[in-house]
Amino acid sequence: MKTALITGGSQGLGRALARELARDGWNLVIDARDPAALAAAAAETAATGIAGDVADPAHRADLVRAVSGGLDLLVNNASTLGPTPMPRLGALPVDDLARTLATNVLAPLALIQAVLPTLRERRGAILNITSDAAVEGYETWGGYGTSKAALEQLSNVLAAEEPDVAVWWADPGEMNTAMLRAAGEDADAAPPPSEAAAALRRLVADRRPSGRYTAAGLADAR
Repeated sequence: MKTALITGGSQGLGRALARELARDGWNLVIDARDPAALAAAAAETAATGIAGDVADPAHRADLVRAVSGGLDLLVNNASTLGPTPMPRLGALPVDDLARTLATNVLAPLALIQAVLPTLRERRGAILNITSDAAVEGYETWGGYGTSKAALEQLSNVLAAEEPDVAVWWADPGEMNTAMLRAAGEDADAAPPPSEAAAALRRLVADRRPSGRYTAAGLADAR
C-alpha cells in the first residue's frame, strides 16, 4: 500500500485530496493546527492525524516519524495568507512576511529534505500546492504571492536535481474555502475544492512528468 503525507489536511483542498487518495487505497498521514477538525478529517479518510504547525520543527519531526516506514507522496498543502485584511506591500510588516515564508516555503523545504531519501528509494513524488498569485500581480496579495513564487522556483530547481522523484507544483485555482473567504474574496462563487482535488488525483495517478500544472488544465486534459 502506498503512503501519502498531506499537510493542511483538515479542510479545503487538503481534505478533499485526502478523500480522493483514500478512495484509491492510499495509506494517509495528515496534519492541521486544529485538533478537532483534524480528528474529523482523519476519521473520514481512515488517516493518521497529527496536530501541529508545519512551521514548528518538532511537529515536522513527528510527521517524519509517522512515515518512517516509507513514503510515496508528499503533498505540501498547508499555507498561510499572512496578516488579514491583507495589506499592500508598502504596509506589510517584514516580520509578518518572514512568518509567511516560514510556513509557505521553509517548512515545505524542510519536509522535503527530511523525506527525500525514502522518496528517491521508492521513486515517489512531491506535490507542492501553489497559486496564480505566484505569477500574477494582484493588489494586496504581495506577501502570499511572494511566498508561492518562491515555492514554485524551489520546485522547479528540485525537479532538475531529483530525476528519480516526480516534482509537481500545482495551482488549484479559486476554490470555495475558508482561506479565500479570509482574503476577502467571494468564496461562494468559486467551485468546491473537490473539483481541484479530482484533477490533482489524476496528476498523481498518471504520474505526469515533473512540472507546473493547473487544476483547470488537468481537467481539460481528461
